[in-house]
Amino acid sequence: MTDHHSPHPPHGSDSSDSSDSSDSSDTEAGLRDRWHDTLVAARAGAEGPDPLPYAENLLARWAEPQRRYHTTAHLSWVLDRIDTLAGHADDVHAVRLAAWFHDAVYRPDRSENEERSAALAKRALAEAGVPEAVTEEVARLVRLTVTHDPADGDRNGEVLCDADLAILGGGPQEYAAYAAQVREEYGFVPDEAFRAGRAAVLRQLLDLPRLFRTPYGAAEWEARARHNLATELELLTSSGTGTG
Repeated sequence: MTDHHSPHPPHGSDSSDSSDSSDSSDTEAGLRDRWHDTLVAARAGAEGPDPLPYAENLLARWAEPQRRYHTTAHLSWVLDRIDTLAGHADDVHAVRLAAWFHDAVYRPDRSENEERSAALAKRALAEAGVPEAVTEEVARLVRLTVTHDPADGDRNGEVLCDADLAILGGGPQEYAAYAAQVREEYGFVPDEAFRAGRAAVLRQLLDLPRLFRTPYGAAEWEARARHNLATELELLTSSGTGTG
């Protein structure tokens, strides 16, 4: 996303041994199953086409070569955190579908990724047999990831945004890997410009009264996320060497 702070504990980008390939295959197989179960549940008994081609299309998008942290690993990470937060959502099936689509269209040099992803969700889900109200909710949730600022009482939005930002509250190694992958994904941006832009994003996040809106997220991720963000900001502004 253009604000540089979507979560994802990233893979290394310089090697791909057989273990990595096996892990990736296992991840994709599990994601196909999760997509099938979520789509069928969201249909609420209505008939629809085979879910698998939709999963394949989305997985291909999440595997595009310009991605470094907006990958299937990021998708799996977000879905896992939605599972953790599921009890807080009003419609967890809509939230899970929104996770699948929230970065389905992604170019790091573009600003309209979320809007294009929302439009893709509306087209695909309508065709896939998802009721109109659920489809509209998914598109709304995808657009919400532009700001990660759900309104009070927007429980679906709170779950999606907390899951998407959960990497900010990761352990030191997870966060460092995430920050390095952010830099890789914006490799076309010169160091000085990247440092300035990234520092602005970090300050905006630190200025928020709260990063996480669900009770679990506030208790488990908030304090560590603020520490991680402040540490990265200090490194960016004092060392001048960036995050990579």
